[in-house]
Amino acid sequence: MQSQDVVILLKLASLEAQLRAGQLNGSSNSDPFALRSLEDALGISKTEIGASLQRSVAAKLAIKSENRPKVNRRNLAEFVNHGLKYAFPAKPGAPQRGVATGFAAPMLRGQLVSSGADIHVWPFAEGNQRGPSVEPLFKSVPEAALKDERLYELLALVDAIRLGNQREAQLAASRFEDRIVHA
Repeated sequence: MQSQDVVILLKLASLEAQLRAGQLNGSSNSDPFALRSLEDALGISKTEIGASLQRSVAAKLAIKSENRPKVNRRNLAEFVNHGLKYAFPAKPGAPQRGVATGFAAPMLRGQLVSSGADIHVWPFAEGNQRGPSVEPLFKSVPEAALKDERLYELLALVDAIRLGNQREAQLAASRFEDRIVHA
């Protein structure tokens, strides 16, 4: 597994949720699940996306279904909740300008009162927040998150799990599971 595999799976989960909710435009000429569309949305090459999907299927985090892999949502939730912070740990770095993540992200702000009121950010020149920097799972995450609010929420919850103390991580894990498994 590589860190971008998680980003790609979260994007697929976001697209699947949008499809179920009827939010994807079915009349569009391009398939949002196509490698070219994923490349444009995530800033990850088609070749790397293809290799990532193969790794994800081998790891049982995705399953082959019809013409495209689908996210194995239960297995992904289990991996994110119990293994991600060990496989891809996050350590706050020097303060920088960027995009808010964790419980400082706009859709999660105010949901947890903590003594550590730092606003963690993914470094991004066009970001509008300042705080301790957190290396994103992949370098293009800030830009990709700003294009897709549902993906942004999932990535912010992942970072809350990676960064948080026990109480914060448990709350984030519960919300992540609700968004992935029960959505």
